[in-house]
Amino acid sequence: MASFEKARLAPAPARAARARSAGGPYRKVREASVALSAHLSAEDQGAQSMPDASPVKWHLAHTTWFFETFLLVPHLPGYRIFDPAFAYLFNSYYEALGPRQPRPQRGLLTRPSLAQVLAYRAHVDEAMGRLLAAAPEAIAELVELGLAHEEQHQELILMDVLHLFAQSPLKPAYAPAPALPVGRDPGPAAEIAFDGGLVEIGHAGEGFAFDNEGPRHKVYLEPYRLADRLVTNGEWLAFIADGGYRRPELWLSEGWARVQAEGWEAPLYWERGERGWLAMTLQGRRAIAPHAPVTHVSFYEADAYATWAGARLPTEAEWEHAAQDLPTSGNMREQLQYGPAAARSTPGLRQMFGDVWEWTRSAYSPYPGFHPAAGAVGEYNGKFMIGQMVLRGGCCATPAGHVRASYRNFFYPHQRWMFSGVRLAWDGPPRPADGAADPGFARDVAEGLSRPQKTLPAKYFYDAEGSRLFEAITELPEYYPTRTELALMQAKAGEMASVIPDGATLVEFGSGASTKTRLLLDAAPQLATYAPIDISSSALEAAAAAIGRDYPGLKVAPLAEDFTKALALPPEAGHPRIGFFPGSTIGNFTPAEVERFLSGARRLLGEDAAFLVGIDLVKDEATLVAAYDDAQGVTAAFNLNLLTRINRELEGDFDLSGFQHRAVWNAAESRMEMHLVSVRDQVARAAGRSFRFAAGETIHTENSYKFTLEGFARLAAAAGWKLERRWESAAPSFAVVLLSA
Repeated sequence: MASFEKARLAPAPARAARARSAGGPYRKVREASVALSAHLSAEDQGAQSMPDASPVKWHLAHTTWFFETFLLVPHLPGYRIFDPAFAYLFNSYYEALGPRQPRPQRGLLTRPSLAQVLAYRAHVDEAMGRLLAAAPEAIAELVELGLAHEEQHQELILMDVLHLFAQSPLKPAYAPAPALPVGRDPGPAAEIAFDGGLVEIGHAGEGFAFDNEGPRHKVYLEPYRLADRLVTNGEWLAFIADGGYRRPELWLSEGWARVQAEGWEAPLYWERGERGWLAMTLQGRRAIAPHAPVTHVSFYEADAYATWAGARLPTEAEWEHAAQDLPTSGNMREQLQYGPAAARSTPGLRQMFGDVWEWTRSAYSPYPGFHPAAGAVGEYNGKFMIGQMVLRGGCCATPAGHVRASYRNFFYPHQRWMFSGVRLAWDGPPRPADGAADPGFARDVAEGLSRPQKTLPAKYFYDAEGSRLFEAITELPEYYPTRTELALMQAKAGEMASVIPDGATLVEFGSGASTKTRLLLDAAPQLATYAPIDISSSALEAAAAAIGRDYPGLKVAPLAEDFTKALALPPEAGHPRIGFFPGSTIGNFTPAEVERFLSGARRLLGEDAAFLVGIDLVKDEATLVAAYDDAQGVTAAFNLNLLTRINRELEGDFDLSGFQHRAVWNAAESRMEMHLVSVRDQVARAAGRSFRFAAGETIHTENSYKFTLEGFARLAAAAGWKLERRWESAAPSFAVVLLSA
């Protein structure tokens, strides 16, 4: 992990002052190491689980040996070495200081005992107290170095204990917790674009840094994009389900050899349980948290996942350039989570510091102008600049304040026991606003087509051609929902308006063309404010401007947001509030999603609110199937256009003649389903991925749930609403219902 610092001497008075003030930080760091091991048994602290790991007892002694060897012996007159044998036992890899216990055999050191190691620490700490009080100016840099070195070993203690406990059939917990935070779904990862150009990276300023962080130098970067968050366990599960560990074309040659030789089928510490994947954590064996970042993956796995996702890993220069102005805060050791946490819903880059170390595609090598420090201290760094890869950002086991944007960690590409994860990157500038793929399109396609039942999100139907085809669908004789609801609104708008109080705000979820909205606005002049919510800023601005022009006495307060995730309305949207959700769009949600949406809408609208919702009702199968499989084939063209969009925006090669539209009434789920059926065995490519289809295999593209009034009332009640009134059309039946809070 990281490197020792090359001496960068500050002026003598400054060094002396820093030395005098080091007593407090020294005690804090040293006490933290003992605190990490305090609830481990002597047996826990003496065991070594693999050659890359070390016993906790050895970490405690080695960090103490550092202060004794590099500070006390040369700088404290009359210092008495605690035990000369410790120079052999606890030297790590300093050739200039003589031979040492082989690293793979550190677990054989049953002597000295843990008690003797703690006595060794006390002996050195007492002497360091005297040395720091004397404050010779020459030691300030070395003290900082020693403390940073010990903080590295504190992280190693947690890494090594986790690996040790994972070997035990008892699967003990280092830090037992009755329940871990599940974390909310962070939503699809967004892409944050950077212009690149000639930038500077490397440590700057007078604060402490390891010598491998410098010299600061210029690097030219092409435009690039970074994912705004880390890859999650749930996304990694899709990689596994798509045969990610069985497909050699995704892997670097050495990585594929490692997969085969060691039988990798998931990240380190994952195992299959009766009800799904489990993972060994510092809190013991736990179910996989789908929204938390994946961790304990090697560089080979990270690179294979990025290839599978149609992306790549960032370079370390890209990562540092993106992170250099961000606060170095996050989920680190002091949060006591002892594991990575789901990303919070905040704008911009998330999780850049803490949670997991992030693999880069950069080999660990010296910066231009780098020279290792003179003497034994310099051995830690330069001689390891071969065969390893750089990671950035810190992790949940890293002490707060330890990392910087310039901090370079490094491991061999096959290693997995550290808290290592993945952030995706892409080449190129921001995608243009018009005519280009949605930032999440490639990932949603890759994930959906990797599932056992292949799926594609219905929201991607609506490119320009898809929107045109849908408008044509609404005019078809078989497609009843639009004309039936419109006729119902025309007949009953006055009754619906009668429930709206004076001065109320009408909040429309997904404003669209606002045709039905105008019927309600015409019938309810008592409305004071109209607050449309739509994810499309351009469509929202056009609709809001048109309403404002045609209803000059109405205040318009638009909100550009995904209406399923909106947390607050504009300040102009006063109370009471009436929600409006026409068009049977609620039928595109699963029952669980309906309940979540209605709960969110109730929070958004507030107390004493009401909600007008359009719902398509259950009816005979023939009418339903005809509405989604018309005689003219317009709905089939609408469905197949999704593949056309994939071909155009994601460099796909889907043969549209190889797929057929199918509409199915699923009575058990009370929903119409649309599928694209593969008519033969075939392989199609998109977003840099290959997808296999067997003859008869389907892509599930849309659900449209149909409701009974009683069933919808139960869903509404579970979300805190009461169904007060209903307006129902004649066959084919459709309803608008009034919910009250």
